[in-house]
Amino acid sequence: MSNELKGRRVAFLATDGVEQVELTEPWKAVVAAGGETELISLETAEIQGFDHHDKAETFPVDKAVKDADPTDYDGLVSPAA
Repeated sequence: MSNELKGRRVAFLATDGVEQVELTEPWKAVVAAGGETELISLETAEIQGFDHHDKAETFPVDKAVKDADPTDYDGLVSPAA
């Protein structure tokens, strides 16, 4: 495991309809590099991932956009929907 991102926090900004692989693959890469991840969305609940046009997994949201402080993060990933 790499520690390139150790001590770094990365926000993932996504909503319902996110292409699942666009969320999960960068997420795995950040974690593998030692970074901390947090899912930010419009509301705190779950978001629905998709595999093209088919529903895939749901993901629990850590924080609503209105409650997120940009200065708490070292990076931002905005996966495609």
